[in-house]
Amino acid sequence: MADDSFFLIDVDKILASKAGKKAKYVPGFLVSYLKKIVHQEEINEYLLSVKEKRGVPFLEATLEYLDTKIEVEGLENLPDDGRLCTFVSNHPLGGQDGISLGCILGKHYDGKIKYLVNDLLMNLYGLAPLCVPINKTGSQARDFPQMVEAAFRSDDHIIMFPAGLCSRRQPDGTICDLEWKKAFVVKSVQTRRDVVPIYFEGRNSDFFYSLANWCKRLGIKFNIAMLYLADEMFKNKHKTFRVVIGKPIPWQTFDKSKTPTEWAEHVKGIVYNLKE
Repeated sequence: MADDSFFLIDVDKILASKAGKKAKYVPGFLVSYLKKIVHQEEINEYLLSVKEKRGVPFLEATLEYLDTKIEVEGLENLPDDGRLCTFVSNHPLGGQDGISLGCILGKHYDGKIKYLVNDLLMNLYGLAPLCVPINKTGSQARDFPQMVEAAFRSDDHIIMFPAGLCSRRQPDGTICDLEWKKAFVVKSVQTRRDVVPIYFEGRNSDFFYSLANWCKRLGIKFNIAMLYLADEMFKNKHKTFRVVIGKPIPWQTFDKSKTPTEWAEHVKGIVYNLKE
């Protein structure tokens, strides 16, 4: 590949793509700070070292780089009869959880997986082949339904974090996902995919949860906490995470006795019960 800059993280370019002409009004000190908290220099050094790896080999290399160990329970629950599934999980971290699940399922299903992810992750060249980017508010918004439809109609297994955001600290002090969106229920029924619940055990820093909650109190709609996910990923280096795979839920389960939103919350409950 002649131009390494093609797949390196570039905060300046990302700002330009997201903010357009307004990007030039972002103060230089803030841009420098963003580069620091997203670990641009460290991540680019790593990306250069694995620039030939794409897909599942990239995920494996990333887990090794982060010195992440995974203890998996319930591997016997992964269907091996040829049926396509939607794998849904809680989203406690925003880094190691997505990488780990992609690695586990990608190795098991020979790379036939697709994530539905925030479009910012498309900036990671090694991850991009496994991703269907989601950006409901940008220029891609018009094509979003068609892209999701194509993903579910493909012969790949789908990995989703139905909350859309990483887990948050609740008023009672517990840390869990926000409401799960119904899309995985609706699309799984339409495409006759069984749903496999997965629980990922882990948490981010107190700073992350405090920041997210303060932004909510102040009515800040932009997900500022998301900018700190790379920093959280580095804080979670050298750790071991427990992953529990539950039994597949037949798509026929999702009948008219509940609304799709109610079924989504029902599956969320099943996921959190797996931690016991």
